[in-house]
Amino acid sequence: MDEMKLPEHMPENGAAAKKTRTEIYDWLRCIVTAIIVCVLVFIFGARIVGVVGSSMVPTLHEGDRIITSNLFYKPKQGDIVVFRKDSFDDRALVKRVIATEGQTVDIDFEQGIVYVDGAPLKEDYVNAPTVRELDFDDEITVPPGCVFVMGDNRNESTDSRSEALGCVDTRYLIGRGYIVFLPIRDFKLLGRPDYE
Repeated sequence: MDEMKLPEHMPENGAAAKKTRTEIYDWLRCIVTAIIVCVLVFIFGARIVGVVGSSMVPTLHEGDRIITSNLFYKPKQGDIVVFRKDSFDDRALVKRVIATEGQTVDIDFEQGIVYVDGAPLKEDYVNAPTVRELDFDDEITVPPGCVFVMGDNRNESTDSRSEALGCVDTRYLIGRGYIVFLPIRDFKLLGRPDYE
């Protein structure tokens, strides 16, 4: 009896199919890993926040998209922060940190000057001098675990001068704004001003 012989190309087809399955598996594993990494980055590291309103003009405008992060973040004076305080507004708010815990804030509304720990702030970033009082009537010391925030468009911003918002608990901070990335024409880094 003659032995049955398999065509010579059969083992090659089996090897090619196995190689294709391995490549598909590798690609799927890479895609799933990339998705997981992106989700973790956006949950724990970076978020994209849209600016609503005009309280941060001229630094930020309605519709700007900024990248924020709270990873290893501790608020510092001059930072632009995003926070949510549901008892005030259910939207994410964007303001500038004027003072941190233990610092005192006073405002001379006649001159439009903000003082922190008795020193006037050099505020080249504001839209106009601070003349709108809201509920602010006397010097305030920022409580522990809080920040005093104001919008750069001082006379159109409801901020820590208002009793409704007051000093913001740092647990409400979503993160610090780092980059305006949309619209592209307004791309810029959001640094801290030099108050010295």
